Amino acid sequence: MQANALNDLIDRFIKLPVTQRKTLYEQMSAKGMSLSRLPIPQTRHFFAQIPLSFAQERQWFLWLLDPASAAYNLPTALRLRGPLDVDALQRSFDTLIERHQSLRTRFVEEPQGVIQVIDPLSGLFLDVISKNGATDSFIKDFVEQQSRQPFDLRRDQLLRVKLLRISEEDHVLLLVQHHIVSDDWSMHMIVQELVQLYGGYSQGLSVELQALPIQYTDYSIWQRRWMEAGESERQLAYWKGQLGGEQPVLELPTDRSRPAVQSYRGANITVTVPPALAQKLKQLAQQSNVTLFMLLLASFQALLHHYSRQADIRVGVPVANRNRVETERLLGFFVNTQVLRARFDEPLSFSELLAQVKQTALQAQAHQDLPFEQLVEALQPERNLSLNPLFQMMFNHLSEHQGASAGQPSSPSALHVESLSREHHTAQFDLTLNTFESAQGLSATLNYATDLFDASTIERFGKHWLNLLEHCIAAPQQPINSMSLLSDMERQQILRDWNASTADYPRDSAIHHLIEAQAARTPDAVALVFDTQSLTFARLNQQANRLAHRLIEAGVGPDVLVGIAVQRSVDLVVGLLAILKAGGAYVPLDPAYPEERLAYMMQDSGLALLLTQAPLLARLPIPAGVSALA
Repeated sequence: MQANALNDLIDRFIKLPVTQRKTLYEQMSAKGMSLSRLPIPQTRHFFAQIPLSFAQERQWFLWLLDPASAAYNLPTALRLRGPLDVDALQRSFDTLIERHQSLRTRFVEEPQGVIQVIDPLSGLFLDVISKNGATDSFIKDFVEQQSRQPFDLRRDQLLRVKLLRISEEDHVLLLVQHHIVSDDWSMHMIVQELVQLYGGYSQGLSVELQALPIQYTDYSIWQRRWMEAGESERQLAYWKGQLGGEQPVLELPTDRSRPAVQSYRGANITVTVPPALAQKLKQLAQQSNVTLFMLLLASFQALLHHYSRQADIRVGVPVANRNRVETERLLGFFVNTQVLRARFDEPLSFSELLAQVKQTALQAQAHQDLPFEQLVEALQPERNLSLNPLFQMMFNHLSEHQGASAGQPSSPSALHVESLSREHHTAQFDLTLNTFESAQGLSATLNYATDLFDASTIERFGKHWLNLLEHCIAAPQQPINSMSLLSDMERQQILRDWNASTADYPRDSAIHHLIEAQAARTPDAVALVFDTQSLTFARLNQQANRLAHRLIEAGVGPDVLVGIAVQRSVDLVVGLLAILKAGGAYVPLDPAYPEERLAYMMQDSGLALLLTQAPLLARLPIPAGVSALA
């Protein structure tokens, strides 16, 4: 088909009402024609109101939930060493603003929904702050503070630029965008084009960047028209079959209970991957006929299975979603998220898991255009403001060969440009494993929600991941469940150090006597912590004394056996101490045991009394003649 005919066809498709569009989609599909192979047209001029892309729609919803949050800010900080021409820098930004409509996009609420509005051309405000001799600590705080400033998506220009002047030949340039108009690829593209423009303008030259075939608004219109015509149903059928009707939550052991509302507070831990290990991983991937991405994803899912003991492991994986030539150099929010599932219903070797992950990843690649937002809407997981829908863990793998993701920016003559690393204080998910593949090897970071995890927990997780990788390389046919995550040092610590618990204490004193003595010495010290509850030694001793008096009144004394069936709680420890204080002996009974087993234990032990909790009374098989105290 001739190029003009193709353009006429796609223009016609975009402008048709949805019912006619669906008919044309079906006719084209029947002839083996795919709209994904046709060019995206410039159609924004035909529409009075520009809809949001599906990804932008979700970002808008998240912003409405918490407009003061900076969780979806995308900052990039550059150290500029050498003579800086501020006028040339300003002109470079003005050119970028003119070139990319997404840099002057705002969002307006209309009766029929939110739309994108492109502001008229106006220069970007380059905010210059002078701080002669600024220290590294000041620079770090400056970047962090400015990066955390929220955007008003209704009013603000969504590219914010700050220039920190340290000296005549030393500056820090900070660019911050909101995710609704950008992604990591876009941020790298801005820096690339900025360096190219400045390199010419600072030398008095004109600069011609490669022309853009479309703008992001064209993509937004095309995406909605294509999906509405039938592509959404086609790809959704695959994902429904892949993910099923149940959408489980992946729960790792956490240091703290999950808050009612996700705060997005987070931090990063660097995981050092030894060069020798990285080389062996690449060799194993080649031998197994998989990519390094697939191998690392499989290892992450295996580790999550180890930690959670869940058989259904789902991990979010971002895809650049720039598989069309028209979108390669566009700035905007293109990245999509896929949910890749690994099943551990049967014992698997790492080789078997790799084969499963490879098949899943290849199938997902063939169905990568369905917006994550539509998948969430279709699967209808239980809405919970404390966690991300469909997946709680993410894996993000980049390589220096992935287009705009390549490392340090180039530098124009006379000016050295260097990317500044910064600490992350946000986490969009419970846990994210980021890996970066380069000619120098493999690097990794773990981004985690600080509401849930301590840094020491995540450091240990990273070490366990490295240990698991070593096992996978050494014995890929070995069952994953039999692979130990522990290092020799941890094994020594658990088996010997933690069991070396001998200590001097009064041999003629019982445990409740020792606690009474401690309560007298340090009454306000914390003695017991469970979940959000805590008791000082004084309160623990007081509560145990009160309960002991009740037990004595019920006939407890020397040689009297008291069963205790209490759920794990502060009450359990109070009950044990009270029985000892009353002079009795306790018989521990787990209320989770089968009813028949509990009945046998109560009858066989000859209990005189059962100490329990009121909610458990109805389901405990208490023998005749045994009194219960709740």
